[in-house]
Amino acid sequence: MAPTTNARVLFGAIPKDFPIPGETTVYDTSQKIDLETVPLNGGFLIKTLVLSIDPYMRGRMRSAEEKSYSDAFILGAPIDGYGVCVVLRSENPKVATGKHVYGIFPHQQYAVLPSMEGLTFLEKDAKLPWTVFVGAAGMPGKTAFMGWKEFSRAKKGESAFISTGAGPVGSMVIQLAKRDGYKVIACAGSDEKVKFMREIGADVAFNYKTTDTREVLAREGPIDVYWDNVGGKMLDAALEHAAINGRILECGTISGYNTGYEPVMNIHQTWAKSLTISGILVFHLQEKYDKEFYATIPQAIAAGEIKYTEEVSQGLESVGDAILRVQQGKNTAKAVIIVSEE
Repeated sequence: MAPTTNARVLFGAIPKDFPIPGETTVYDTSQKIDLETVPLNGGFLIKTLVLSIDPYMRGRMRSAEEKSYSDAFILGAPIDGYGVCVVLRSENPKVATGKHVYGIFPHQQYAVLPSMEGLTFLEKDAKLPWTVFVGAAGMPGKTAFMGWKEFSRAKKGESAFISTGAGPVGSMVIQLAKRDGYKVIACAGSDEKVKFMREIGADVAFNYKTTDTREVLAREGPIDVYWDNVGGKMLDAALEHAAINGRILECGTISGYNTGYEPVMNIHQTWAKSLTISGILVFHLQEKYDKEFYATIPQAIAAGEIKYTEEVSQGLESVGDAILRVQQGKNTAKAVIIVSEE
């Protein structure tokens, strides 16, 4: 077989604020690959089917000298992220051709991987597209499921406030909280997203861009659990209206990812109200909850018991624009890229 194009998305430059498609991330078609003869060296060749675009990716667009919980992208090399791939060829006896794998992969059409380290085999569900396995049944869903189980100390009849409640993490938290008997207050940045939050069970849903968050929390609180995806002023409002012995679950602070972080002014509420703050990172929880997650959540999604939404883009060339939309909050649902068909 003649060599075929192996399209990639390269990390082109460290952004000063919001990432710029074509500059921060560069779509590249210069690389070729011969799928029949490329050396595997004991590994296996995969074709990328779908990729996830997630808020945390902005934090990886930094100098390699700046240390964080996740590695920085390497300038001039493909960016990487969660995805689902299919095995085309294999020299690994534990990895059969035709198997589907989930994990972190380079943003390119084809790649040779040395081992299954960090990867998971997936079984196809006729009721679920592969895109679901990078969203509600993937890392975002895991983050919500595992973080809620580990840190919420859920008690029926309590109140929860969830920011970015229409996103893939927030929407899952809404539904988990309702299952546990919570009154759920949730916010998002558009009326369309507010409608979705109501549809999945939020008792109080509002557009934080047109409604004062503090007024809502003063009326509907106090808040026993706050799931934070935003930070900044939203976190300050939640701290102000937290209940005694409330729990603050810190999952993200997207308000500061591109334009700088705002100081938290109400940190004194932590001791005034005996609050507990827990940081959520899915890597730290997977060993404990992965088996339970895959045994319950995909089948609940397939049965329609858990709802989700997706914003699907086609082709690696759309990655840069999708990343920017997520950072700006312009995406209408979970951002996923369909790279290839089976």
